[in-house]
Amino acid sequence: MDHELIKFSNLISAIIIGLIIGLRHSTDGDHIIAISTLAKDYKNIFKSLWIGVSWGLGHSTPLIILGILILISKQALMDFYNSISIYFEFGVAIMLIMLGIQVFWKIYKGDFHTHSHEHDGLGHTHVHGSHQHDNENNDEHFHKKHGFLPELIPFFRVKSYVIGLIHGLAGSSAVMLAILPTTPNIFSGITFLIFFSIGTIISMSIMTIIMSVPFVFSESNKFTNPIISIFGALSIGLGIALGSDIAIGTNFTDFLWY
Repeated sequence: MDHELIKFSNLISAIIIGLIIGLRHSTDGDHIIAISTLAKDYKNIFKSLWIGVSWGLGHSTPLIILGILILISKQALMDFYNSISIYFEFGVAIMLIMLGIQVFWKIYKGDFHTHSHEHDGLGHTHVHGSHQHDNENNDEHFHKKHGFLPELIPFFRVKSYVIGLIHGLAGSSAVMLAILPTTPNIFSGITFLIFFSIGTIISMSIMTIIMSVPFVFSESNKFTNPIISIFGALSIGLGIALGSDIAIGTNFTDFLWY
C-alpha cells in the first residue's frame, strides 16, 4: 500500500480510513503466523475469539500512546522512534522463533491433549494447550459451568496481549508515517488511531476464529497436531527470515508487508 495515498481531511474520513487500514494491517504475515501458534489452545470458538481480542488490545496500546505523543511533539519523537524501531522488529523475529519452538515443545510434552468427562448428565470433550493434568482424579473442568453464555464472557489473555504489544511496538512506524503527513489536526489523528485499533482487533479476532476451526471440530490429535506443527514451522521459518533481513540485509520477507 502506498502511504502517500492515505489521506483524510475530516473526522468521517479518519474513521473510515482508520477502520479499513486496521482491518488490513492485522493480516500481515507476521501477525497471522504469531497468532496461529495459539490457535489450538482452546477447543472453543468464543475462547479463541478472546485470544484475538487480547492480541489486538496489545497491538493497540503502543500505537495509541506513541501516536498521541507524536501528534503532539511532531517530528522530534518520530525521528527518535524510527531510530529504535529496528530493535523492536528484531524482537518480533526472536518472538516468532520462540513461539514456533514452544509449539513443538508442547507437542513433545503432550500439553496439546484431548480429554473427555461427564457431568450433569452431559459429556464434554476438550482439546487444550494451556495446561497439564496430573495423575490425581481432579478434573478442573468438573467445577466449571458449561454452556453457551459462559463462553461469551470476556477473559484476558496476557500472553496474547504481550505478543500483540511487541508487534505494535515494531509495526507502529509504518502507521505513523502514513498518518502524520496528512493529519489535519490532533483530534482527527487520535480518531484515526482509535478506529485503526478497532479495525485491527476485529480483523485479528476473525482470523483467530478461522484458524481455530480445525481444532474446534476435531476430536483427535492425529489430525490437529500436524496442522499446529505447520504453524510452528512457519513461525520459526518466518522468524529466521525476518531476523536475517534485519541483521544482514536480505529480502526474504518483503512480500509479507505492504
